[in-house]
Amino acid sequence: MTVMENKKQQQEECNKGQLKKCQRKKTSSSSSYSRINNLDDGCLMHIFSFLPPIPDRFNTALVCHRWNYLACHPRLWLRVDRSVKDLSEPGVFPNIESAVSASRPGDTILIAAGGTHRISNIQIKKPLCLIGAGEIPDDTMLTCARGSDSALEFLSTCKLANLTVKAELGCCLLHRSGRLTIDGCVLQCESNPLDFLSCPIVSTANSSEVVTSHIKSNSGNGVFVSQTRIEGGAKAVLTSGDLVLQRVRVVYARTSLLFWFDVEQM
Repeated sequence: MTVMENKKQQQEECNKGQLKKCQRKKTSSSSSYSRINNLDDGCLMHIFSFLPPIPDRFNTALVCHRWNYLACHPRLWLRVDRSVKDLSEPGVFPNIESAVSASRPGDTILIAAGGTHRISNIQIKKPLCLIGAGEIPDDTMLTCARGSDSALEFLSTCKLANLTVKAELGCCLLHRSGRLTIDGCVLQCESNPLDFLSCPIVSTANSSEVVTSHIKSNSGNGVFVSQTRIEGGAKAVLTSGDLVLQRVRVVYARTSLLFWFDVEQM
């Protein structure tokens, strides 16, 4: 046997050894996945509830369709229900402030429809998503009483959806930093003669500031509004930083105007 043939034979044996090693590793990984997948939905969902929403539960939802369904199940959301009697039920709170305080970065808070949720100067310093549980935004009303600077104050990347926020005097939403997304909401302010004291959205953010949140936002500070009805107030948006109103689009409906616009650095 020549030297070249000897080297070729050694290389083939080495490749076969690596292939067997990879196959054993793959079989072991598949076996461990199959074992955990043998658990019923309730048990698997309970395990997922201990994971932090971002990034662990998010990554878990990417494994397969079943894990996506369980990791994103409404039972894993926080819920706000004023009528709840048993406060020992995990994940259910009588008001928005206590739900925000107990939440983890990346959580979704589902706010029950019907009645009025009283809120005042609630600071949100972590990435959260607040969603109204009704069929339309008018079903879930958040009301801020007089004497408050704002209903909600945002210092992190957050999203509001399917909610009605009403401020009797002051602003509905006060944006300090992060990326605030408002989708399918209603913002209501005091009408004449006090509308000059009210504003649906106030942004004091500066696009050059560092976003102080658990998640670094590549897009920086800004407010992004879509399919939202704005009522009352002297202006739809008031900015005092270097962010300005851009790309405004208005759709005229029978009973209201729906707005799409961005507030970001020019």
